[in-house]
This record gives sequence, structure tokens and C-alpha cells, in this order.
Amino acid sequence: MQMTVINKEINVNTIRVLGVSNSSVLMVGDTNEIRLFSLAESPPEESVTPDTAAPPKKA
Repeated sequence: MQMTVINKEINVNTIRVLGVSNSSVLMVGDTNEIRLFSLAESPPEESVTPDTAAPPKKA
């Protein structure tokens, strides 16, 4: 999707964030690039990782 937005002057004094959902973006003003990342607050011992399988042997 391509979208063109032309903003006029914007002044922001304070932003108060009361909560964040699983998928959130808070953007004020223009940006050329948005990078996504993930953050988990669970301790490592509670992480669920799939078992890895060995690659198949060549015949």
C-alpha cells in the first residue's frame, strides 16, 4: 500500500500512553521508514521453543 500525506505544522507538548496492545504504533509527524520489532517480558525459562529436527540424510 502506498499513501501520500501532506502535514502542516504540528506541535506536541505531552503524550500520555495508558496502555499498549499486542500490535501498536504511536507516530507523531512524518516518517520515511518504520521498523518493527518484538519484545517479550516473559522470563526465558517460560519461553516455548519448538524442537529442532535434524536435516534429512542424502540418499
